[in-house]
Amino acid sequence: MPVFTHLNENNEVHMVDVTPKPDVSREATAKGRIYLRPETLAAIAEGRVLKGNVLATAQVAGTLAVKQTWALIPMCHPLPVGGVTIWFEQTDEYIEAFCRVKTYGKTGIEMEALTGVSLSLLTIWDMVKSAEKDEAGQYPVTRIDGIAVIEKIKGTPE
Repeated sequence: MPVFTHLNENNEVHMVDVTPKPDVSREATAKGRIYLRPETLAAIAEGRVLKGNVLATAQVAGTLAVKQTWALIPMCHPLPVGGVTIWFEQTDEYIEAFCRVKTYGKTGIEMEALTGVSLSLLTIWDMVKSAEKDEAGQYPVTRIDGIAVIEKIKGTPE
């Protein structure tokens, strides 16, 4: 039977008490993809998007999102973010975003990595949505998927 730590013995939602846990170094990396029209991908690669540098803006948005995860997800603890690295790999079908986050504390940082990659991808969509719409205002090609934690590292207490 799975254990859901955000439910107490009375089946009530609560923030888990991590106070007794030791501080350790922690790191998490998440990734996700946004599929776009070939013309849009070319415009991003060539720096021809009217709103500006799409990937630089997405990088900043993802970093800001990491730092606000505790305010967005109700049971997340505010964590000291030691470092955020966001990068992108582009193909002729999609842009894959990666977000690595580091901390030193009592609980994992994977929610921050997932939030960072998600907001990076959403920002890309926002910056190119006018080019992605069809005649009816729909997005037949544009989609975000594959958001996942690809690595989680937990150090040892010192």
